[in-house]
Order: sequence, then C-alpha cells, then structure tokens
Amino acid sequence: MSKKIEVLSREVRITGVEGHDYVCLTDIARYKDPERTDYLIFNWLRNRNTIEFLGIWEQINNPGFNPIEFDGIRKQAGLNSFILTAKQWIERTGAIGIQSKAGRYGGTYAHLDIALEFASWISVEFKLYLIKEFQRLKEQERQTLGWDIRRNLARINYRIHTDAIQTHLIPPELSKAQTNLVYANEADVLNMALFGETAAQWRAPRTRKTATAISPLSSLVTGR
Repeated sequence: MSKKIEVLSREVRITGVEGHDYVCLTDIARYKDPERTDYLIFNWLRNRNTIEFLGIWEQINNPGFNPIEFDGIRKQAGLNSFILTAKQWIERTGAIGIQSKAGRYGGTYAHLDIALEFASWISVEFKLYLIKEFQRLKEQERQTLGWDIRRNLARINYRIHTDAIQTHLIPPELSKAQTNLVYANEADVLNMALFGETAAQWRAPRTRKTATAISPLSSLVTGR
C-alpha cells in the first residue's frame, strides 16, 4: 500500500515491499532539481562511496546478491567512463534495496536505509526533516494499530460476555428494556477494562462527530 508524507513542502511517496518501507528517491531528488531527478540519481550511483554502501547493505540483507558482479562494478566506480543506472544495478547484481517502477506514478524507490543515504547526498536538512516526518507517520500507524487491536478484542470479548450474561445473569421474566439495561451495565465493565471509561464518559466531552467516529463498546456490537 502506498503512503505519502510531506517533507519541506515536498510530497514523498512510501510503498511497502515484503513488509519493509521503500521511499521514493525520485521524490527526494525533486527537492534539489524537479526537472532532472533521473540525472541526480544517476550521478549518485556513479559515486564510489555509494557503490560501497549499496554493496555492504545488499550483503547484509540479500542472500541472492551477486558479489562477483558487485566486485566488477566497484572497481569501475569513480572512473570518468563509469556509467550505472538503477535498472543496471538491479539486473547485474540481483539487488533488492533499490526498485525501479515504470509508469506515470512510477519512479526509483529504495529501502529506508538507502533512501536516507541518498537524502544526505541531496541535502542534510532534507534528510533530517524526512526522518522526522517518517517517525511521525510510524507513530500514527502505531496508534491506529493499537486502537484496532483493542477494538477487535472488544468485539470478541463482548460476544463471549453477552453469551455468558444471557446464560447466567438474565432471568427469563425480565422485559426487553430490563434485559438491555443488564447488557449495558456489563458492557461498561469491559469498556472500563479496555478503554478506561464507560460509553457515557466517552461521549460526554466529545462532539457528536468525534463520538461516532470511534464508537464505544456498546455500539460496536449492538448498534446502539
């Protein structure tokens, strides 16, 4: 799934590759020269220090990396005649740290480790703000994930809880209104355990829009 962050008024795309975040080098390059992004990436790849860094990264993270091809490229790096594109690097060495995507919304993407190295070459300031915005994105994802886990746990526990209430706590002679009251009281027990407040406490200080955006436990299952 593709995500976006804004770094110094520049949009930077991030995509997932086998559970890892890959950042768009093309977007980073636009900070320095919006018209010649490919040229900037090409020049960066010609740098001997870049080749050394990429080779070590691949050796650590990629069992399928071709060390023989890498050694040949490393010997040529830095020469005036040396030419290397992202596509050539991938095809010759079996590299996985950089990916080249074609099409209107394509570009050159790289694992976060490599993208930060490229960002340093483009602008130290841009790199620092990139780190900051990326950390902000991860924190938002962590908070969302935490809420989703608690929400799904609440659904499961509520179903178990209501089945137990129906079996053991509700006499058959109670009216529907009285039965709903029992369910509501028991739901608040779970609300307190999972969220630290009852449904009524959740709604009280919030606007109607906010309260319905993240519903308390009683409304997750019963629809109230």
